[in-house]
Amino acid sequence: MDAGRQTPDAGREKKESRPLSVRRLASGVWPVVFLMGPTGAGKTALAMDAVSRLPMEIINVDSALVYRGLEIGAACPTKEELAKAPHRLLGFRDPSRPYSAADFRADALAEIEDIQRRGKVPLLVGGTMLYFKALADGLAPMPPADPAVRAEIAALAEQAGWPAVHAELARVDPVTAGRLKPGDRQRLQRALEVYRLTGEPLSAFHARHETRAEALEQGFYRFSGLASPVLSLAVAPPRQELHRRIEQRFHAMLREGLLEEVERLFARGDLHENLPAIKAVGYRQVWAYLDGQWDYPTMVEKGIIATRQLAKRQLTWLRKWPGLQWYDSTEENQRIACAARLAQVCKSVFSSGENDLG
Repeated sequence: MDAGRQTPDAGREKKESRPLSVRRLASGVWPVVFLMGPTGAGKTALAMDAVSRLPMEIINVDSALVYRGLEIGAACPTKEELAKAPHRLLGFRDPSRPYSAADFRADALAEIEDIQRRGKVPLLVGGTMLYFKALADGLAPMPPADPAVRAEIAALAEQAGWPAVHAELARVDPVTAGRLKPGDRQRLQRALEVYRLTGEPLSAFHARHETRAEALEQGFYRFSGLASPVLSLAVAPPRQELHRRIEQRFHAMLREGLLEEVERLFARGDLHENLPAIKAVGYRQVWAYLDGQWDYPTMVEKGIIATRQLAKRQLTWLRKWPGLQWYDSTEENQRIACAARLAQVCKSVFSSGENDLG
């Protein structure tokens, strides 16, 4: 079991000794908050300020930050910041071991339950929209991984190349193949594995998986994959300001030691460029530079461009998110309004009146 996945305490307090908010957990109306936004938007700073004043705990929703050793390039909070505002699901997975959306969902559900049981409001913070979606909508039931089938697919890739794997997937599951690139090895392998195990395309599993988002009062939504009502907030600066921040931050990361951080990963010898950890934006570009694929100026340029493309994809996801409440992170009054909304959620949880979100 990974260090980030916590099990509920064996000895639970008696119901009558718990605070009022914990007693409400039984009614199924305990809220969680999603604090979302593109990379470089200022989500983490706002969240850390909130948990320093409010009965909330942060759960990381950044796919790079789950890995140990990915700190500078993933904008990990400092040790001093984490001492004041601890983050769950942060830096617990070795980068040699891929971490999936299904892994995140299982871990996040356990963390949410533990935070609620302790009498606080879970605050999920990050920009990995696939993780948020897996948590909110749930995942289509899939067969477990089969080492023998995976070995067959890996042998095919080694013999004929990953484009051949992509071509075979296109023959049996053109829908999934159409959204995957030939270089997306992990997803190609999984999609073809599912077909070989079941005789059904992965896209058919997804098509049967029904999702819903029901609007409740006070801006909350009930999602099909999560028992708790969800308040979804997003912070983002204007586009030009976001691009400026991204460029400045990438240069700052290089000054702070990003190159040396990736060199340590590169020197391990058991990591490679196709692992999800190494494919993270910023790390992928520095890795290619260390591998001799690019010169230094090209690496910097590609790192900035890739980060801007990531932000664009994140914003595209966010624009489709049900009931999302937006705040401009460059405007002080907007940041104050977002903080006030978080305080309002906590006040509603700990108030003595009946909660009307059920």
